[in-house]
Amino acid sequence: METTSAPKPSLVIVDDDALITDTLSFVLSRDFQVFVAQSRSEAKSIMRQLDKPPELALIDLGLPPTPHRPDEGFKLITELLTYSQTIKILVLSGQNDEANARHARTLGAIEFIAKPCEPERLKDMLAKALVAREAEQRAGPADIKIVGQSLLIQKLKQQIAQYASAPFPVLIEGESGSGKELVANSLHLLSGCAGRPFYALNCAAISPTLMEPTLFGYIKGAFTGAQAPRSGYFEDASDSTLFLDEIGDLPLELQAKLLRVLENGEFQRVGETQTRVSNARVVAAANKDLRAEMKAGRFRPDLYHRLSVFTIYAPPLRDLGEDKQLLLEHFAEFYARQASMPRFRLDPAATELWLQYAFPGNIRELRNICIRLTTKYPGRTVGQDELQSEFDMESFYGDSAKNGVGAQDAKSLLDSAKRHLQSQKNFNLDVFLRMWEQSYVEAALQMTRGNLSQASKLLGIHRTTLYSRMQNYERVEDK
Repeated sequence: METTSAPKPSLVIVDDDALITDTLSFVLSRDFQVFVAQSRSEAKSIMRQLDKPPELALIDLGLPPTPHRPDEGFKLITELLTYSQTIKILVLSGQNDEANARHARTLGAIEFIAKPCEPERLKDMLAKALVAREAEQRAGPADIKIVGQSLLIQKLKQQIAQYASAPFPVLIEGESGSGKELVANSLHLLSGCAGRPFYALNCAAISPTLMEPTLFGYIKGAFTGAQAPRSGYFEDASDSTLFLDEIGDLPLELQAKLLRVLENGEFQRVGETQTRVSNARVVAAANKDLRAEMKAGRFRPDLYHRLSVFTIYAPPLRDLGEDKQLLLEHFAEFYARQASMPRFRLDPAATELWLQYAFPGNIRELRNICIRLTTKYPGRTVGQDELQSEFDMESFYGDSAKNGVGAQDAKSLLDSAKRHLQSQKNFNLDVFLRMWEQSYVEAALQMTRGNLSQASKLLGIHRTTLYSRMQNYERVEDK
């Protein structure tokens, strides 16, 4: 009797050294289905061509066109996690100074491995990452939950309970890694369609040419390769929940068709004249500032207002106080249980450090730290020094790390303002305070890539107040 073996887990290797990729492919192909890329653009192309994202990625930081700097590798980590929230990324790099290692982990890499690395150790680390991923995939409703007791989390839970049963769209806002898909899944589990599948589509992970057939389906012969009719997400998710992540990446020409579905449920498969109807409840999320995208003409205002009938904000981890401890307990217990290992614990000094750390990578960073501590220190008590080696202490804000902007940049802006004032013959308190305030605003805008909503949250002021202050600065400069 012929038996069929289980499919190998898929692994994408990204390195611009052909000798390294050939060697790794030879060594790892027995255990993994290997895909190879030599640049960030090639890796993105592979991700879009695959039917489903790979389970694992092994990437170098020094990639063309800047092979002697880690910038491309850092960008690739962020982009891979944009394509797939479940992919486990390991960095294998010669750019192995501690700052690069910590920052790669902050962005979402589960582990950093310095070159050269023994093949057996590399296999072992890939296997452990796969175990962690499979544990998350097997997690039941008791493990997929929003953990926390802070006022912000209580408000989040109240909004989810309030909006879950309504048929209207929901827009989820929040930083990368703050758990927006978990919020969407919670809305589904508390809705009337909880017994049906939860459908999630990442709009940034699909090639623009394939987005329409992916959303709406197609008939046989609609385009090259359409050998049989196929339903799309809206058809499959009818009478259920459809989560559209990274909605800001939806091509402009498709936004009108999405608006039509939201307004009356009507759509057509590609190549078909028959009108179909979907009752899918749409929940959307975006890392991009959709208001800025509207101003730039890349996102339809009518679609934005239709999507944001209800808006939910997923707070960053740095604002959740003692919830960091509850999340530590949750994930430490979860991964220890799944790996059949005794759980680690923190000593008092390490616990204090844990509560003080800002977690610029949000819950994703916290979860990955728990995975590493479970693997490194099973059944042990972790001290302050051991814990601090896991933290990216130089990062001040998650999005700032992606752009090379951090607390030091804010300090330099303030120092610049002070030097300017010291050069003036007559000291003016009003001028000093205005420049001090403007420096903080400029730093916040750099950290959030110009996102007014996130900058206002970072500064602790209302968005309209921030906008008014910025207009005042412009008027002063024009005089």
